[in-house]
Amino acid sequence: MLEADRVFAGSIPENYDRYMVPLIFAPFAADLARRAAALMPVDILEIAAGTGVVTRNLAPRLSPAANYVVTDLNQPMLDFAASRQAPDNRIKWQQADAQTLPFESAIFDLVFCQFGAMFFNDRQSAYREAKRVLKPGGHYLFNVWDRIEENHFADDVTNALARLFPDDPPRFMARTPHGYHDTGLIRRELEKAGFSRVSIETVPAQSHAPSPRIPAVAYCQGTVLRTEIEARAPGTLDAVTDYAASAIEARHGSGEIAAKIQAHVILAAV
Repeated sequence: MLEADRVFAGSIPENYDRYMVPLIFAPFAADLARRAAALMPVDILEIAAGTGVVTRNLAPRLSPAANYVVTDLNQPMLDFAASRQAPDNRIKWQQADAQTLPFESAIFDLVFCQFGAMFFNDRQSAYREAKRVLKPGGHYLFNVWDRIEENHFADDVTNALARLFPDDPPRFMARTPHGYHDTGLIRRELEKAGFSRVSIETVPAQSHAPSPRIPAVAYCQGTVLRTEIEARAPGTLDAVTDYAASAIEARHGSGEIAAKIQAHVILAAV
């Protein structure tokens, strides 16, 4: 992963929430919130909250006594998430790096993270930090995307950009969001960090869009792909987005479309 892969700023947070969240994150956010609530936690830490789609799903499910700390590495993403959340005195917003958490040891019942582990430069440090801040008997719950070939819109856009930029294809989606899909590796890294009873479930879902252009805009303008496109061909973002939309239409048709998305959901105990 490149350091630039972790920078979600400028117009990316707004486009990410407007396009990416309903396209691919919403169904898994509902799934993760349901799993988190079933653990009946009181002291909760969310890592890499992004624009807060899981936060919005989970907060109504928590007890009135909950202490819910929501964090992200990127302050612009966290600010956007806070702006979307209804006032709630149980929630505290705090910028934090998952690899060096600014919290005391053994204070949370649950640490969870939606599609953030792929962005950790040092996953062993991040996993050890999650374990450190968990109480005995606590849980670490997170999900990661499966390989890009199992996530069709992401694959379509990546392949389209490779045709446009054959000498230097933008590989953000394959490199980072879909670059940590080996379940054996995930299990080994968690066990090395000291977690036990690691369970991993592969969960398929469907991504829906009213037109091929929506996923093209989502990926090309609502992720770090935007930065890669603009670095290669300044001033062509709209044209590149149109090309990606044409590639999606060629595979999935025009009008309302749907495609497979798939993720791994991991639960580990202290």
